[in-house]
Amino acid sequence: MASREAAAPGVRPASADFVRQLAGYGLTTAQILYRMPDHPALLQTYLWQHYDLYPHFPELNRFLDFWKRELEGPLHSVTIAHSRLIKPAELRTVDGVFQMH
Repeated sequence: MASREAAAPGVRPASADFVRQLAGYGLTTAQILYRMPDHPALLQTYLWQHYDLYPHFPELNRFLDFWKRELEGPLHSVTIAHSRLIKPAELRTVDGVFQMH
């Protein structure tokens, strides 16, 4: 079976990020507060951003599992913001039509 590139020469395939957005992924930003390993009373912040699926956030959970397993700074809190970048268009009715001559 021929690939898309062979079927349409000169046409570049969509980026992986765009394909993920069409599959329902949205941009997720997580502000991670963690304790400094040498000074547990001090908090440090880390900003993580990736395409992820709401509401289970598998990519973020994978990253946080890595953090707990491999890094020394214990997590204090995680604040999440999520936005689907591709969504249905907002439609409004038109109240009138104006013609200009």
